Amino acid sequence: MLKEKILVADDEQSMREFLDIMLRKEGYKVSLASNGEEVIKLTEKDIFDLILMDIRMPRLDGISTLKKVKTIQPDAIVIMITAYASADTAIKAMKEGAYDYITKPFKVEEIKLIIKNALEKKNLQKENILLKQVVRDRYHFENILGRSSKMLDLYKMLEKVSPTKTNILITGESGTGKELVAKAIHYNSPRKEKPFVTLNCGAIPESLIESELFGHMKGAFTDAIATKKGLFEIADEGTIFLDEISELPLMMQVKLLRVLQDREFKRVGGTEDVRVDVRIISATNIDLEEAVREKRFREDLFYRLNVIQIKLPPLRERREDIPLLAMHFLKKYSEELNKNISVISPEALHILLNYDYPGNVRELQNIIERAVALESSQDLTAQNLSSYLSEQLPMKKGLIDLEIPNEGIDLEKIVEDLEKNLLLKALGKTKGIKKRAAELLHINFRSMRYRLEKYGLNQEEDSSAEAAGNE
Repeated sequence: MLKEKILVADDEQSMREFLDIMLRKEGYKVSLASNGEEVIKLTEKDIFDLILMDIRMPRLDGISTLKKVKTIQPDAIVIMITAYASADTAIKAMKEGAYDYITKPFKVEEIKLIIKNALEKKNLQKENILLKQVVRDRYHFENILGRSSKMLDLYKMLEKVSPTKTNILITGESGTGKELVAKAIHYNSPRKEKPFVTLNCGAIPESLIESELFGHMKGAFTDAIATKKGLFEIADEGTIFLDEISELPLMMQVKLLRVLQDREFKRVGGTEDVRVDVRIISATNIDLEEAVREKRFREDLFYRLNVIQIKLPPLRERREDIPLLAMHFLKKYSEELNKNISVISPEALHILLNYDYPGNVRELQNIIERAVALESSQDLTAQNLSSYLSEQLPMKKGLIDLEIPNEGIDLEKIVEDLEKNLLLKALGKTKGIKKRAAELLHINFRSMRYRLEKYGLNQEEDSSAEAAGNE
C-alpha cells in the first residue's frame, strides 16, 4: 500500500522537525522544505497528497508558492500555516486554491484532525467517482449472461480465479465481453473496494502510452504542463485491465515486464521508483502465441501475463443462450425507449437463432435495440429484424457470378444458404405470415412448410396470423 505523502514547508527548523516526527507517527510519508523554492523543486520531482506550508517564508512567500504548486500539481491539497490570524491573508490563500489554513500556535490534535479530514475528503471524492463508474458498468453486466454449458464452465472458472492475485489473460473475439469478465473478476475479488482501471492499448498513440501507464513529471515533454499520476499508480491495491494487449509497442512491453517483475516503475521524467501492488488482467482478440512466434510480442511477457487464460466462446458456439440474451435486451430497450414490447415472435426468434453474429453479444444487443426502436406493435416481429439481417446473412450480391476455385466449392451448402436466406427475407416482408411468404417466392404453401421444416424454421404457428394469411 502506498503511504499518503505529505510535504511540510516551514522556515523554522524546529517546526519542520516537530511536524515531521508527529506526521510519521501517524503513518504518513513526509518530505521537508525550508522555503518556497524548495517546495517548487520537490513538487516537480514527486507527487504529494497534501502540502502543509507556512505563509511567510524566505525567497518565495507562501501565496506565490501556492500559485506555482497549483500549476504543477492541481490536485494537491494545500493547508497554509500562519502566525498572523489575518482574514485577508486566509481569504487570499483560499482564492488561490488552499484547502484550509491554521494559525500558530496550534493544538496537535487540531492539526491531525484537519489533515485527516482533508485526505478523507479527497479519498471520498475518488471513491464516489469509482462508485459511479461501477454503477454504470453494471448496467452492461448482462453481456455475460448465459445458461449454456460453455457459460456454466466460465462461471466456475471465474469463481476459482477471482479471489487470487494471479495475472489473467482473457481471449476471445470482439464483442464477447472481455472487459465485462475482467470487471466481474475484480468486483468478486478482495480488491473490489479498490480501483478498477482500464486502458485500451490500441487506442493510445505510441508516444503517449508510457505517460498514460506510469505518469509524468512537469516538463518531461512539451505538453506536460503539470505532474500527473499514471494508471498503475491510480490502480494501486486494485486491478488494471489492459485491453488489446497485443497492440502494446515492443519498447513498452519491456517496461511492462519490469513492472510485473519488480512491482515498481519511474514516471516519465522522474528519478524516483514508485512501488505499487496491482493485479493485471489483459485481453486480446488475436492469437498471442502466433504473435510471439512472429516476434511481434515478447515471449517472457506473454508467460507473465498468461498465468491463467480464460477463453470466451463466440455467440455462434452457444446459440442456446440467444433467446435469454435477446429477451434481456428486449426488456432493457423497451424500458429505455418507452415501448410496450414483451414478446419476440417465433419467426423473429428463428432469424435470431440462425444468424452467425460476427460481432457476438454486442451485435445482438445492437440488433435488438434497433428493432425495438423501429417496432410499432407489442411483439418484436421478423420484419424489423430482417431489414438489417438480410444484408448480413451469408448471401452475397452477385452470387450467380460466383467463381469456382481450383479446389472446388460446396454446391449444396451454397444453395441451402441461398434458399434459407430467401425464406427468411420473405417471412420478414410478410411479418411472418407463411402463406403470403410462399406467394412471394412463387411456391405453394405445402412446399413452403416443407422447406421451413427442412431448415428447422417451422415452429408452431401463431394461429391468428396464419388464419389471417389463409383468408
